[in-house]
Amino acid sequence: MLDRITASLPSLAPAEQRVARLVLADPRAFASLPVRELADRSHVSKPTVVRFCRSMGYDGLADFKLKLAGSVSEGVPFIHRSVDADDKTSDVLVKVVDNSVAAFLAYRNAASTTALEAAATAIIATWRAGKRIEFYGVGNSGIVAQDGQHKFFRLGVTSLATSDGHMQVMSATMLGAGDCAIVISNSGRTRDLMDATDIAKRNGATTIAITASGSPLARAADIHLAADHPEGYDRYSPMVSRLLHLLIIDVLATGVALRIGEPLQPVLQQMKDNLRAKRYT
Repeated sequence: MLDRITASLPSLAPAEQRVARLVLADPRAFASLPVRELADRSHVSKPTVVRFCRSMGYDGLADFKLKLAGSVSEGVPFIHRSVDADDKTSDVLVKVVDNSVAAFLAYRNAASTTALEAAATAIIATWRAGKRIEFYGVGNSGIVAQDGQHKFFRLGVTSLATSDGHMQVMSATMLGAGDCAIVISNSGRTRDLMDATDIAKRNGATTIAITASGSPLARAADIHLAADHPEGYDRYSPMVSRLLHLLIIDVLATGVALRIGEPLQPVLQQMKDNLRAKRYT
């Protein structure tokens, strides 16, 4: 937990940095002191202390102090640690969850809002023009592609998702100016996805890549949404990259929903009513 705070320091506001340094200097005291004294020691306001806790991914000061107290008393630095052969189930639970949380926080602190804005704008432009929106992915990324299609379909944004390399190449061949292809890959080096991206781009479609920075796919796409979480295979390692890709799709879908605005509300309500009517009582 302290490593995570240290890594987040550069991205915090100056006042929040003072709170972070108080935690790092004396975590036991921070976990036990009231908010007024924490604010006085940090030379900030009480809301700033709470804002720091929320910026680190917690609901508030109480949630942050509870986790901090547990970390201090147990002394178990699970963040970014691999699962060991002698781990108990309780150890595995904490390691898997903490690795995921750490990856999400790292993404939040490093994500380019400019790239996210450009991607959401491109998707909305394609939808409003009545053009094609397609999601491409292979393996675990194929699951994310299907999820992307599902989330955007809920918004009334019709799209197609394919996880077969031949289908992707054929589908990309039929794209043209105004269309949009969202390509998802952890490594950014899958041949089929690269071929589909090159074809779509050559035909005039906008290409959006959710993939690792510096990869061939990242360089080839018009818009790159960086998803940097290398997987390790020496022992079991949680597939955090897939969760990270799903998170990025959620951010995109939310951005698109906000742009659609009020007309979306009655459609979503009717959809919910229709689905509820099909359930067994």
